[in-house]
Amino acid sequence: MTARILLFDQPDRFVAGTVGQPGERTFFIQAQHGARLISVSLEKTQVLALADRLIYMVREIKQSDPTIAISRLPKDEGPLSTPIEEEFRVGVIGLAFDSASTLIQIDLQAIADEETDEPEFIDVDDLSSDQDILRVLISPSEADKFSKRAQIVVGAGRQPCPFCGGPIDPKGHLCPRANGYRR
Repeated sequence: MTARILLFDQPDRFVAGTVGQPGERTFFIQAQHGARLISVSLEKTQVLALADRLIYMVREIKQSDPTIAISRLPKDEGPLSTPIEEEFRVGVIGLAFDSASTLIQIDLQAIADEETDEPEFIDVDDLSSDQDILRVLISPSEADKFSKRAQIVVGAGRQPCPFCGGPIDPKGHLCPRANGYRR
């Protein structure tokens, strides 16, 4: 079986969101264009890393070419679109900027099912592997909007303990810095 590239060229909606309660949340990224909806799941750290890198890219784009208009778009505070059916779990994330079209390309590649000795860098245009790719092309303004929402989504989880930094459950947690006393 060859890999599929699920292409969304300037989708109507590109967002990060969660399902579940803090501490048990599953993170998703959704791309939607009209009635076509794709949801992929990934780790919280991947969502945060993608958001941080996109913010950095937008800043670099502004500095390198001031003629590119980057506007503030209205916030997308809506829930994830339903039905939320995981297409695949994300393993590798790739980013690129096309200066000709002034679009940012985000490639979310499915995680490999079996353990292999492949290098960490994977050429997402090489379709000889069996991993599907969700490829989304968005403007720098959309990337900025996505990043801000993603940071809010990640930050909406459990609050960190002021002593040890570990997450505090609603019933508290056993803090190692307080000799195991519940905080």
